[in-house]
Amino acid sequence: MALGPRLDLRQSQQLVMTPQLQQAIKLLALSNIELEAYLQDELEKNPLLDVKEASTDEAKPEPAAEPEGADIAMSAGAAESDAPLDVDHNEEVFHHDSGSDAVQPDPGALDGGLSLNGTAPGGAGADDFDIGERGGAAHEKTLHEVLIDQAAALPQAEQMVARHIIDLVDDAGYFTGSCEEIGWRLDLGEAAVEEVLKAVQTFEPTGVGARDLGECLAIQAREADRYDPCMAALLGRLDLLARGDLAALKRICRCDDEDLMDMIQEVRGYNPKPGLEYGGGEALPIVPDVFVAKRPKGGWKVEVNSATLPRLLVDRAYAADLAEGGVKSKETKAFLSECMQSANWLMNALDQRQRTIVKVAAEIVKQQEGFFLEGVSKLKPLTLRAIADEIDMHESTVSRVTSNKYMMCERGLFELKYFFTSAIQSADGGDAVSAEAVKDRIAALIAEEDPKKVLSDDKLVALLKAEGFDIARRTVAKYREALGLGSSVQRRRGYALETACAA
Repeated sequence: MALGPRLDLRQSQQLVMTPQLQQAIKLLALSNIELEAYLQDELEKNPLLDVKEASTDEAKPEPAAEPEGADIAMSAGAAESDAPLDVDHNEEVFHHDSGSDAVQPDPGALDGGLSLNGTAPGGAGADDFDIGERGGAAHEKTLHEVLIDQAAALPQAEQMVARHIIDLVDDAGYFTGSCEEIGWRLDLGEAAVEEVLKAVQTFEPTGVGARDLGECLAIQAREADRYDPCMAALLGRLDLLARGDLAALKRICRCDDEDLMDMIQEVRGYNPKPGLEYGGGEALPIVPDVFVAKRPKGGWKVEVNSATLPRLLVDRAYAADLAEGGVKSKETKAFLSECMQSANWLMNALDQRQRTIVKVAAEIVKQQEGFFLEGVSKLKPLTLRAIADEIDMHESTVSRVTSNKYMMCERGLFELKYFFTSAIQSADGGDAVSAEAVKDRIAALIAEEDPKKVLSDDKLVALLKAEGFDIARRTVAKYREALGLGSSVQRRRGYALETACAA
């Protein structure tokens, strides 16, 4: 074969990762709340974008899919725009769609064990909270403002130290700083800062300024004149109280059963997070991205929640006015052209985002119809790839669609990721079941157990195998712990404690 230079022609096809495509992919992964914030930024940057004022009727979510029968029709999500979102960031070759792709913990919980009180995050007695008794309108002032008002009564020399301490008090009312660090910052001794901290700990709400749960409860015990050596010993070993180890507590507190039960009842009435009385740490509500409803004649209706998003439009009249106004600057013309192109791309990306979300959500409903009809016991094992194969999309696209998005249905609000669970093989060779269904059954068995005959993990394995679930003991233990359920020993102690308290 001769060696020498030559010319070859080759034809190939590839998708370039343009800024517009990157924008479309980014929008697909955002939740409705995050998308709303993103669109607000775009409205400020692009003068050609405007918001359409929606009437009350228009603000309602518009149907994005019209499912027919038990099998949800995919026609609503079949239309594709020119710029596909089906891109795998982990690969340099991008795939086209086919033409037809905490906690906060319970404020009344001690290390996941005994509940101090059964009230809402407002703490003990939050529903009966008397504004007059607290000396201020709790719903109008923040915890920080309430503490600053009370610090004004301290001597002038201590007020600056108190302000530094209050700045380091979190929403729950706990002091998260260090007296040594504040002393170094203010050129004071650590002991002087400790004295001011003790003064802050006398402020309302009772228990504020504590450095840990034990100190918070101790402050409230002193306020109630119940802080004796036995109570101090009890509050010093809250870990034993959380585990329900009454025998060890009696030895440490040197008291009998009656006194111990009396102290535990007292502790249950205290507020482990006093700062929350002033509105701190409130969780933001989760807004659903997709609605699913059963049709009267069968089948399901899937629609995107468009009520949370501004109704964008491209103000072409304004662009025409600027053009007719005789804009001569090349820079201005280039800027307007870029704004128009960006606005059009954004509108297309939003349209495709909605169609893609509906397409994925509709297939999830189709695959998990048993769950929507009968509950978690009928939840099937499901993977991202299974959904992607059914709707001719790439697995990465389905992953983005299901991230940080929630579906509202008759059974409640669920994250889209919730419907993707691993499989547990059937003991009798039948169809595999979802891990979530097994977790639900474990929770039900423990909820129904006899307190005098607590079910061990081995017994749970035997019961589950009798029901057709082929599951190992270590898997049962893992699922039980994931549900926040204690071992048989911990549950037995908990039952004993509840019986003793009830007596």
